[in-house]
Amino acid sequence: MIRISKACWVLCLAFCLGDITFAEEAKEPQAAKENPVVVMHTSKGDIEIELYPDKAPITVKNFLRYVDDGFYGGTVFHRVISGFMIQGGGMTPDLERKPTHEAIKNEGDNGLKNETGTIAMARTNNPDSASSQFFINTADNAQLDHSGPGPRFGYAVFGKVRSGMDIVRAIEAVKTTTRPPNGDVPVEPVMIESVEPKTKK
Repeated sequence: MIRISKACWVLCLAFCLGDITFAEEAKEPQAAKENPVVVMHTSKGDIEIELYPDKAPITVKNFLRYVDDGFYGGTVFHRVISGFMIQGGGMTPDLERKPTHEAIKNEGDNGLKNETGTIAMARTNNPDSASSQFFINTADNAQLDHSGPGPRFGYAVFGKVRSGMDIVRAIEAVKTTTRPPNGDVPVEPVMIESVEPKTKK
């Protein structure tokens, strides 16, 4: 005769009564972490932008640092090229550069593309020179994507316009002029009044 210990009987009884659940079944599914969203208030209207910290952690952290500092308030879109992009986030209406934090590492190799509506960091010919300035692509600009080292490293995309693309198009359509040494400057300043995190309702 096979003897079953008291402990085994208790275990069997508990299992039959449903008191024991497998660890996998007991786990609650984790809610998907939402990407941060900011609202850019401009003199033409509001632009809502979703950021991608999973793809561009350094760039998003840097951008949000400027947002938290209130840095972007009072800057302008100082370079606007129809069919290409609108650039801002570093100059005052008189085209004076605002002092910035240190430059950041280029994350242009993160797999994100410079497609219509995406936001990316502006920089000089030095790949790791981006600080506060950004641009919003108004066309698919594959020539700005990462394709190799050095000059071909590309421009780091770190988010995308979620609503307000009509405002982006309105800015893209403004008349521009040359104010040496700057070209493609809007005749009438397009102000960035503030950039702030979107609050949940």
